Amino acid sequence: MESSPVWDRPATSLFTDHYELTMLQAALHSGAAERRTVFEAFARGLPEGRRYGIVAGTGRLLEGIAGFRFGPSELEFLERTGVVNGETLARLADFRFSGDIWGYPEGEAYFPYSPVLIVEATFAEACILETIVLSVLNHDSAIASAASRMVSAAGGRPCIEMGSRRAHEEAAVAAARAAVIAGFEATSNLEAGRRFGLRTVGTAAHSFTLLHDTERDAFRAQLDALGPGTTLLVDTYDVEAAVRTAVELAGDKLGAVRLDSGDLLAQARWVRELLDRLGNVHTKIVVTSDLDEYSVAALQAAPADSYGIGTALVTGSGAPTAGMVYKLVSRTNDAGEFVAVAKSSKNKINVGGRKHAVRRLDGSGTATHEVLGVGHLPVGEPTGRPLLQQFVRDGELLPGWTGPEAVARGGRRHADTMAELPAVVNRLQRGEPAIQTIYA
Repeated sequence: MESSPVWDRPATSLFTDHYELTMLQAALHSGAAERRTVFEAFARGLPEGRRYGIVAGTGRLLEGIAGFRFGPSELEFLERTGVVNGETLARLADFRFSGDIWGYPEGEAYFPYSPVLIVEATFAEACILETIVLSVLNHDSAIASAASRMVSAAGGRPCIEMGSRRAHEEAAVAAARAAVIAGFEATSNLEAGRRFGLRTVGTAAHSFTLLHDTERDAFRAQLDALGPGTTLLVDTYDVEAAVRTAVELAGDKLGAVRLDSGDLLAQARWVRELLDRLGNVHTKIVVTSDLDEYSVAALQAAPADSYGIGTALVTGSGAPTAGMVYKLVSRTNDAGEFVAVAKSSKNKINVGGRKHAVRRLDGSGTATHEVLGVGHLPVGEPTGRPLLQQFVRDGELLPGWTGPEAVARGGRRHADTMAELPAVVNRLQRGEPAIQTIYA
């Protein structure tokens, strides 16, 4: 399983919990390691107040699985610390995923118990992927789910991801990617731009204004260096004076002004009026300052042209994980036949069996239900859109699911999904289920 190198990826084989390798060792001992298995990643529920989630991270995950190898340094660590025995080390030395992976494409909506990812492989191969599967999907889907809510609240106005300084440096890159999949138009993170082909934006912070003797000097320097189409930050001192100075220096070609404090709704209104009176009817207003989906919705009444969103986005806006789990749902028995399996622990029940999923659409193309067939394709769904796509076949990564192409593809999928969803969301708001499960 290979993928095109986009950046120097770290080894992913030890992004693994200790018990995954001890399970492998015990399965090798019992002889069950080569049983064919089906594992499924899904969320048992959604955060309070959420009606749907958005899948993201699959492309990153597939790249991670492609590089899931145990080299000399990883094997030396496992041997030195006694995590597993010699037989298991020998097995790990030759590890290369050779199974199949199916899942919901990035940008797609999911609900509780949607089979977001399905891994079909031997137990020896599938069980040790648990942690990397969940760490990637839980983080990125949480960000994408929050981003989707923010994009919806923005009502067509552009959203810009700018939360890098509020997250771990690698999480920040992943968050930018997830946000763009869910409809954000750009990011401030340059590594995300390099790695995933995202559009990057940014101009200046308050420190740039404070560096200069006067605000006029700062604005003139920025305009001279970046051109009149730049965005000037106008709330370091007095907003009205700053706007007047910006217009005086840049004229009606000034690209935008940015507001980063105060009552953004009231301030955006009178700044718009001031800009218009000064002849800058085409100068845009960018608002920032600890925005989330609720404050963005409140700003619908403001003449803001775009939103810069940071902390709330990269922390999932109150839901930093998607809460997905990775469970064995089917395995072969001694006769080589697949049998459904599931745990029945209180509050942790899941449905056994390999799932097949379609989204039922009405005559206008609006989604009405998600339909799951357990052990078979849902029948009688002539208007259903298949949800599960194959990403990996016999260990080989299929084209189009990684790199910049995957981000663009995910963004298109998100836009199409959001156009389908209103009827499903309305059903959920009435307390009705979004998913129908059909058993064999």
